[in-house]
Amino acid sequence: MSRPRTLVLFDVDGTLIDSQSHILGAMEFAFKTRGLVLPPASEILAIVGLSLPEAFAQLCPETDAKERLLLVEAYKDSFASLRDSASASALYPGALACLDRLKNMEDIVLGIATGKSRRGLRHVLSNPDLAGRFATTQVADDHPSKPHPSMALQAMTESGAVRGVLIGDTTFDMQMGRAAGLKTIGVCWGYHAEQVLRVHADQMVTDYAQLVPEVQKLWGEI
Repeated sequence: MSRPRTLVLFDVDGTLIDSQSHILGAMEFAFKTRGLVLPPASEILAIVGLSLPEAFAQLCPETDAKERLLLVEAYKDSFASLRDSASASALYPGALACLDRLKNMEDIVLGIATGKSRRGLRHVLSNPDLAGRFATTQVADDHPSKPHPSMALQAMTESGAVRGVLIGDTTFDMQMGRAAGLKTIGVCWGYHAEQVLRVHADQMVTDYAQLVPEVQKLWGEI
C-alpha cells in the first residue's frame, strides 16, 4: 500500500550547508562599509534564516529604512564576492547520503525553503551533488520573511504533497512549518541553540543518520 505523497522541506544555511564564515564575512563588510559597529557573531547567527531587510532591522533597529537598504546592498555585494573567490560552503556530514535515501523513497518529494535570494540559492544548487534533487525551491525574493508560512504553503502546492515536514536549524523554520500545518524536525548542528529549538520542534536530530527514521516516525510508519 502506497503512502501519502510527502514533502520533506529543507532550510539551507545551517541545515544543509555550513555557510557561517561567508555570512559573518559579508556582515563585517556591510557594517564596516556603512561605518556601523559590527554586532557579535552570536547575534548575527541568531538572525540567519530571516530575509535580509528583517535581519538588519533586528541587528540595528536604531537605523532607518534607507540605511538598512544600503546595508542589504553592501551585504549582497560582499557575499557575492566571497562566494566567487572563496571555497564553497561545505555540506554537513551525512547530508548527501540522507538526500539520496529520501530521493529513492516512494512518495517522498524534496524541497527547499530558504532566506537566501534566488541568485544565492542558484549558486548553492550549482553544486553537482545537489543539482536536480529538489522539486520545489522557495526563496526570500518571492515571499515574506520567515516565520511567515508563505514559503512552506507554496512548496506544498508546487509539490502536490498532502503532508509535509520542515527540516531546519532555527526557530524561524520551526514556526514557519507549524504555521503552515507541517510537522517540524530541528537539527542540532545549526545556528540556534538546541534548547531553544527544541521548544518549537516536533522532533530533534543530532546527525543526518537519524533524519529518515525520524521523518517516518512522525506518521507512525516504522
